[in-house]
Amino acid sequence: MPALAGLIKAKNTLGDLAELCRLEVCRALDKKRRSALGQFLTPPHVAALMASMFKTVPATIELLDPGAGVGALTAAFVKEVLTRPHRPKVIRAYCFEIEPAFYPSLQRVLKACEHECNEHGVEFDAHSETADFLNVAVDHLIGANLFEPRSLPSFTHVILNPPYKKLSAESRERSKLRHVGVETSNYYAAFVWLSMLLLNPRGEMVSITPRSFCNGPYFKAFRAEFVREMFLRRLHVFESRSAAFAQDEVLQENVIVHSTKWQPGPSRASISSSGGAPGSKICTRHVAYCDVVQPEDPQRFIHLVVDDVQARAREMIKQLTAGLDQLGLSVSTGRVVDFRARPFLRQHPSHGTAPLIYPRHFNGGFVHWPKPSIRKPNALLMNDRTRTLLVPAGVYTLVRRFTAKEERRRVVACLYDPTKIDAAWVGFENHLNYYHRQGHGLPRCLAKGLSVFLNSTVLDVYFRLFSGHTQVNATDLRTLKYPERVALERLGKRIDDLEMTQESLDLLVERELF
Repeated sequence: MPALAGLIKAKNTLGDLAELCRLEVCRALDKKRRSALGQFLTPPHVAALMASMFKTVPATIELLDPGAGVGALTAAFVKEVLTRPHRPKVIRAYCFEIEPAFYPSLQRVLKACEHECNEHGVEFDAHSETADFLNVAVDHLIGANLFEPRSLPSFTHVILNPPYKKLSAESRERSKLRHVGVETSNYYAAFVWLSMLLLNPRGEMVSITPRSFCNGPYFKAFRAEFVREMFLRRLHVFESRSAAFAQDEVLQENVIVHSTKWQPGPSRASISSSGGAPGSKICTRHVAYCDVVQPEDPQRFIHLVVDDVQARAREMIKQLTAGLDQLGLSVSTGRVVDFRARPFLRQHPSHGTAPLIYPRHFNGGFVHWPKPSIRKPNALLMNDRTRTLLVPAGVYTLVRRFTAKEERRRVVACLYDPTKIDAAWVGFENHLNYYHRQGHGLPRCLAKGLSVFLNSTVLDVYFRLFSGHTQVNATDLRTLKYPERVALERLGKRIDDLEMTQESLDLLVERELF
């Protein structure tokens, strides 16, 4: 191996060395293994952006990098603080990485950090371990290692790109997390939560995670604790799902969050966005803090308004006041999970079966059934075991739970019309949500007006403010505010054809509702 100083000189910068190591391990380590561990290593331009968000540079920095990889984030942080007008005197970095194959590269990068700090008169001390940060943090917080205590400090700074991996409810890790009050279904939320607990009262944290934590029931406990303990200073959204982590084929919509424990909390927050590729232009908005985290929202959704179009959509939807309970409606997820009901599925309808509706039966504004050409079954055998999976025939507004990443719309609604389908009962597959009145259908004009509202561009744009993934949960739909019942019925009466153009639909919605 060449001398370290020469290697740094040859690569010009500390960041270049970290990138060299990142590319080397990406080539050497099987992509399937990295994916199984939820490891997507941070590209240099993303690491630099994250490091630039930190505000404070105290004399002594205690830095935590809990999913260190090859040390790209630590290197970016060191490089950043060394350019500040007031440099620290000491940087102590604690780096944890579970993959042993990354460790030699991590050591090289940390040695380079030490060399660079020494060149600037800054003391650098690195503590690195091939260990699962989750176990280390929990053991430290509960004092489990009484005979081999880990001396983790109260951190001044945390920078992290945590693993993107699910946590099974029955796993040992999930059980262990409960001992410190952490309840979540994903490693990335667990890493951020634990880091928050280890942060000192005036500490800062910058994390990059999937945007999916901003809404939905799975992350409600995490959001509630996070916005109670931390204050959001800046959130950065990548407009492209793939550009930021192009080499790893990451398709999640990612967000960088800069948060602090500083008191008092801010009255405003910054929302920025960029394309995600190196050199992308960054656009920034400064918004009222209550527009990001709404105090009256029990779900604690995090809203990201990145441009004027989204701001206008938000202001329009804020005019609406009706909840589903005021409308006398409920929304539920389709009851038929097809792999569990496999013995009762039928490709073609026949005597003793009920229509089974999938998203593929959507055709414009109405359900088109049956569709013999699709590979999904069209019917469900009716018997004592399937009766609870069915609902009585009626007019229902349906919403797809999942959309493909390339689709233009996130919320896609459709009408189930019993006058077009001769059946006394119907089954809605689990990839659908359906609006109903106590398990029965809706009045026709109300259902039509609701479908039109849900298919409007203003609602779709607003929905994306807090939803960073392609799933539309029933909880999300319950959280929305809707037009008053009389307004929805008036809108429904104006509609003869639900297959109108998007432009015509949007004009009608804006004229009738706003």
